[in-house]
Amino acid sequence: MAAVQNVSVTNTTHMKSVAPQNTSSSEPIQVLTKQRLHDLVRETDQTLNLEEEVEEIILSYVDEFVDRVLNGASMIAKNRHANTIEVKDVQQFLNRNYNMWVPGFGTDELKPYKRSLTTEAHKQRLALIRKTLKKY
Repeated sequence: MAAVQNVSVTNTTHMKSVAPQNTSSSEPIQVLTKQRLHDLVRETDQTLNLEEEVEEIILSYVDEFVDRVLNGASMIAKNRHANTIEVKDVQQFLNRNYNMWVPGFGTDELKPYKRSLTTEAHKQRLALIRKTLKKY
């Protein structure tokens, strides 16, 4: 996994690539390369081959997702009056918008399991099933 680096928050418009502050070259950092995508596919299934168009679509989805997350995290950082994106900004954005928690970054506290509320209709269906099962 790549190292986490601080990124400037000055521009929150849609960016195609993100470059760290401390590099002097203007080459964009590609989040997921074709080679890494091939490696991930091979880890999943040795016999699976992706078409060129599918690879391009997956790579573009990854770029769009990273752009959305960085833009959202930069808005959160700006709200904190900070000029760098921190891990907690990314975590907050992912948690609020995608209900996603990435373990291993930031706090090590255990997230409580959120039990979904059962609706009245679901309770009625369960009661009907139990009633039917008691007959037999």
